[in-house]
Amino acid sequence: MSKPEIILKLKSKHPKIDKKSLENIYDTFFSQIVESLLNKRSIEIRSFGTFFVKEIKEKKQARNPKTGETIYVPKRNKIRFRASKKLKELINK
Repeated sequence: MSKPEIILKLKSKHPKIDKKSLENIYDTFFSQIVESLLNKRSIEIRSFGTFFVKEIKEKKQARNPKTGETIYVPKRNKIRFRASKKLKELINK
């Protein structure tokens, strides 16, 4: 689902709120998620799930499977999502 589709769904459920305000709410919501993840803070949305940053350890030696060359893989961060129990139950009905 794309941003315009989400905005249209919100507009149909809340016709009194203008489209520009809904876009501002959408942008603010997701920018706050990004800002929290940049600060390595987790975001819990009840009945939906939790976004969090997981640090992946460095690998001093790894192999490029195509060339067989030994390479160094530095430590990095990955964004993870853990679905809530309620969301898992809804998906698996």
